[in-house]
Amino acid sequence: MKGELTAVFEKRGRRWIGYVEELPGANTQGRTLNEARENLKEAIELVVAANREQATADEHEGSRLLKEPIKVVA
Repeated sequence: MKGELTAVFEKRGRRWIGYVEELPGANTQGRTLNEARENLKEAIELVVAANREQATADEHEGSRLLKEPIKVVA
C-alpha cells in the first residue's frame, strides 16, 4: 500500500455496492459503477473528517498530545 486503499464493488440487483476494506464505515451504493465510485470517494472523505473531529473532541485539557502526518508503505 502506498497511499492507496482497496475499494470493493459488487453488483446487487440493479445497484452497485461499494466499500473500503481498510476503512470501516466507508461504504456506499450507486445506480452505476461510476456513481458508486464517486460516492465512495465522498464516503472516505466523510469518515476521515468524522474520525478527526472525534479525535479532537477526545483531547483532554492539560494532556501532552503530539499530532504529525505519517506515510504508510505496506
